Amino acid sequence: MNTTTPTALASTTMTAFSGFRRIAGGTKTEVLAQLRLLPDAASVLLFDDATGAQLDLDLREEAPTEPETPDEAPRTVGRPKLGVVAREVTLLPRHWDWLGRQPGGASVALRRLVDDARRVHADRDTERAAREATYRFMTAIAGDLPGFEEATRALFAGERERFDELVAPWPEDIRAHLQKLSAAGWSAAA
Repeated sequence: MNTTTPTALASTTMTAFSGFRRIAGGTKTEVLAQLRLLPDAASVLLFDDATGAQLDLDLREEAPTEPETPDEAPRTVGRPKLGVVAREVTLLPRHWDWLGRQPGGASVALRRLVDDARRVHADRDTERAAREATYRFMTAIAGDLPGFEEATRALFAGERERFDELVAPWPEDIRAHLQKLSAAGWSAAA
């Protein structure tokens, strides 16, 4: 099931597999063009390179187009021209009290807290995202291969050498894609 927005699909790269063989890769437009040349593209598995998630893609779909924007867009909450999006946040009263005492108010304080956390935890977040993407891909395409469970344990334990050893007998294209997806996780952990 495709849970990615059409705009995100247009900007991400993806990789297509037929069985255990990589048959296409690139942007959505490039992959669609490559897959349309195949006689039986119905059995193809398509993966988002950023998240490792399996995607559904309609080969009849035309190249993505930009959504039309009306001359007068309806007014919304926040500051949309600046990219500000209004959403609900649920906090305890003591949290609202603390936020209310911060310079600039609650929104400024929350943005500052989020920016600080993103900066402090950037390596950990990169590592986690790479491992999750690798796991999603592994589960979808290699779940029945020998050593899958042990490889999964090694992946989440950060044991790169053990992981590489366990996936070594797997098909070459699968191993190569696993290395591509997991690379950021290993380098962040180093």
